[in-house]
Amino acid sequence: MLLVAHTGRPTAIRVARVLLDKLTAAGITVRVLEPEAADLAHAAAVVVPASPAAASGTEMVLVVGGDGTLLRAAELAQPAGAPLLGVNLGHVGFLAEAEPDDLSGAVASLLARRYTVEQRMTIEVDIRINGSQIGRSWALNEATIEKAARERMLDLVIEVDGRPLSRFGCDGVVFATPTGSTAYAFSAGGPVVWPDVEAVLMVPISAHALFAKPMVVSPNSVLAAEVIGAELVGADGSQSETAGAVLWCDGRRMVELPPGSRVEVRRGARPVRLARLPAGTGAEARIGASFTDRLVVKFGLPVAGWRGQAGRAPAATDTTAQAATDGPADAAAAEAMAHAPDEEPGGDA
Repeated sequence: MLLVAHTGRPTAIRVARVLLDKLTAAGITVRVLEPEAADLAHAAAVVVPASPAAASGTEMVLVVGGDGTLLRAAELAQPAGAPLLGVNLGHVGFLAEAEPDDLSGAVASLLARRYTVEQRMTIEVDIRINGSQIGRSWALNEATIEKAARERMLDLVIEVDGRPLSRFGCDGVVFATPTGSTAYAFSAGGPVVWPDVEAVLMVPISAHALFAKPMVVSPNSVLAAEVIGAELVGADGSQSETAGAVLWCDGRRMVELPPGSRVEVRRGARPVRLARLPAGTGAEARIGASFTDRLVVKFGLPVAGWRGQAGRAPAATDTTAQAATDGPADAAAAEAMAHAPDEEPGGDA
């Protein structure tokens, strides 16, 4: 297995070391990335370069951190086709599967190979100028076109399947997958899309237009945005020029978009695979919890008065009992998590 950790946080280092101890004691070979090896300081870990080959031949990529760390790990896991399993240290953590106080149960399931794998669709992004391709990227969550000049409005023409839809001034536009619907697209006013739905979202950001609503299109559609630019008038009112934009993929990979750029978004040929553990009950309900339960817990949604199917309970939020059974190391990690700082850049889910 490959272990990726947010080593800028002491809690992540502590939890990662607990995982390394448990897995290596069970005879599992665990790789760690060269930039993180010194912080993790584990003699049994195999150190590998932080390259696309880091996860090659591994059964799984374990991630200790929030969704930002998991998005970083996805760059390594996708080329190898290895599933990702995250231990959440972030604030929302929709992509993560376990919490620090779930470690013993999570490791036991991994060692017994009691897990399933979900396929999460991705998007491919092509950047063109005058018909020539100048860049290509991909995203698990979203590709976002944003204005380069903060004080000015961006001018975009939006296209769906080769036909122009609308032109408007805005701060940008988000092209998101269902996985990314709870990330930047959600913050911009887009809908929550369940992860097993196949679709692509287009969500304008602060658009100055009557018709600039979030849209959900077929996964077979090709979306595009052309950067018209915005007029910038000089202090004397005599000079004008156009402002460009920037493209961000998962908040991690950036491409500059001069005026005249065209961004095309389509379904990615290669998905990202996420490992899911068996659903538990009671204090273990967060392991394998449904997407609905994740929404309830992460956003603190009111569900009092629910009289649904007998024996079905919402995901538990009391972690005390499980932490007590996981041993001192797991309990300490859970306690430290409560005071942890924000996730690394890119973790907007």
